[in-house]
Amino acid sequence: MVQPFETGFRIAVGLVGAALVGATFLSAVKTVVLPRGVSQRITRVVFVGTRYIFDFLAHPKRSFEDRDRILSMWAPLALILLPFVWLGSVIVGFTGVQWAIATGSLRGAFLRSGSSMLTLGVSFDASLPAAIASFVQAAIGTVLTALLISYLPSIYSAYQRRETLVGLLESRAGMPPSPHELLRRYTAIGAIDLLDDDLFEKWEQWFVEVEESHSSFAALIFFRSPMAERSWITAAGCVLDTAAITLSCLDRATRGRPALCLRAGFLALRRLALYMGIPHDSDPLSTDPISVTRREFDLMCVELQATGLPLKTDRDQMWADFSGWRVNYDSVLVGLSKLMVAPEGRWSSDREGERWVPTFGVFGQGSRRHRGGRLK
Repeated sequence: MVQPFETGFRIAVGLVGAALVGATFLSAVKTVVLPRGVSQRITRVVFVGTRYIFDFLAHPKRSFEDRDRILSMWAPLALILLPFVWLGSVIVGFTGVQWAIATGSLRGAFLRSGSSMLTLGVSFDASLPAAIASFVQAAIGTVLTALLISYLPSIYSAYQRRETLVGLLESRAGMPPSPHELLRRYTAIGAIDLLDDDLFEKWEQWFVEVEESHSSFAALIFFRSPMAERSWITAAGCVLDTAAITLSCLDRATRGRPALCLRAGFLALRRLALYMGIPHDSDPLSTDPISVTRREFDLMCVELQATGLPLKTDRDQMWADFSGWRVNYDSVLVGLSKLMVAPEGRWSSDREGERWVPTFGVFGQGSRRHRGGRLK
């Protein structure tokens, strides 16, 4: 005979199990179905927990090639691990539910739960409440499997679209990409007037697509490019700096396309940085400091002048205009570069900054600083 205390304890365990099942199912729906980035505890635990392991393996003392090879496995492995965590959580949750509504041992409840989840049919309780729980669990398992099947193709489709334009930038800006090299090559082939249509218009659309896909599927942020020296964040920084230089330095008719591209870019990076918990000023002043120094800017102007580009004459005003544009994306560009352990890129991953551990949706709280300081 079941004692009253044991009955109450079983009911409490069943309620906790049901809550775990509900939280897990909601996590899967928000991660896979909901088209926006939201805070998810299970997703955050899986990705942040595995990140600490990979950060230990990819120690800064290793060569960048070794670290890149190790970190390239992190996001895919964490992504594959996530569905198993969902399935395991549902099995544990329904173990509590089965134990609460049916007689028998906890071991028997676990066997029924696992059998129902994996549709094995090796353990079954014919009582109506237990049978209903088994049917519901089997349905949830089917739904989670279907979500996984649809999740991975969406991830890799977005990844391929992102990398296509990043790969095309190499022929224009070199590797690592540089705004000076990009402008030099366009000048050399007499195509400087094609910047608006050939570069800025395409990258404006790219920034919008990256913001949508990488905030919905945050793991995409950490999917590294096929080549160790290539990265979507350094490519983004190169295009944004090129737009800022075009607007502030080139003596040409003012056009709106670089400004539109730049605005789409810094809005996208800010929102991704917000989701990753990287602190930044959402409304900076044009006079706020940036990570690029005046000396670096002047040297870049000398390089541009040597290519034959027509530059404005007032260097002080050029610097004020450039820093006024750059301040909109400076901190988020550097922060995301450090977060991703990006390959060296001019004025992006080569800047001073903290290494960050991602928070995956703790909006406004900031990332925890990762011990070890600045990347070498």
